[in-house]
Amino acid sequence: MVGAYETVVGPFREFAFMGRALLGAIVLSCSCAPVGVFLIQRRMSLAGDAMAHAILPGIAAGVMLAGLSLWAMTLGGFLAGLAVALVSGAVARATPQREDVSLAALYLSALALGVVMVASQGARLDLTHLLFGSVLALDSDSVQLLLGCGAVTTVVMTAIWRPLVLDCLDPGFSRSLGRSGAVAHSVFLGVVVLNLVAGFQALGTLMAVGLLILPGAAARFWSRSLPHLVAIAAALGAGASVVGLILSFYFETPSGPAIVLAAGAVWLASLLFGPVGGVAWRIAQSLRGAGSWTVAPS
Repeated sequence: MVGAYETVVGPFREFAFMGRALLGAIVLSCSCAPVGVFLIQRRMSLAGDAMAHAILPGIAAGVMLAGLSLWAMTLGGFLAGLAVALVSGAVARATPQREDVSLAALYLSALALGVVMVASQGARLDLTHLLFGSVLALDSDSVQLLLGCGAVTTVVMTAIWRPLVLDCLDPGFSRSLGRSGAVAHSVFLGVVVLNLVAGFQALGTLMAVGLLILPGAAARFWSRSLPHLVAIAAALGAGASVVGLILSFYFETPSGPAIVLAAGAVWLASLLFGPVGGVAWRIAQSLRGAGSWTVAPS
């Protein structure tokens, strides 16, 4: 038991960078959890992935204007992601094209523009770092940014909780209420982009969506209550962060992909063994139903 305890706790206690990585990943998990749950409930999972790619040109623009400034990259990424989300909605309202199609067209264009902008900076900006991140390289400023984003997310999600729940349960009635539903939707998109930009600091633009979607998708197999889903998703994301960082430390694998891979393993385990619609549960229900059949006498 002592050996196992030291194996798990030792790296975080002995190395400051591991402690900062753990704090940042847990804060990010708790911030992304409610956002990811609502993305899934609103059938917007792929929209989250699209917006994660759309922040790249904003990050590159921040570097071009202010150098490798954490706040410039964060602001640039936030504005770029929010612009893509809002413009795609406006295109969908003004034309016959559906919002998911316009969002796909815009994010692909934004991603290509971002890659061109990054390439123009040469060695000044590493595309691999931007795409895959490095949670082990988090410094004090990055952790403070994650804490700030987590606090803003908590306050805003609390404020728009009721209209978001209503939109999940009865979208038609929510739209009939007028502007309140549209305002809540726009604010929610802003929170999604904020968490993706925060996640970029630790996991990169490609991996950030992993902690946004996978814990929420896994929580779906453990409860039907929306508040419980949020809490379970946060716990699963935090657990995946711990496991991913330990794997990254001992096996010298990239930290961001290791965390997302651990979250994927949690989702798979939940899919197989979760008590709310998991595969094993469904098989057990089928066998129980088959065992209750009776054969009529001949």
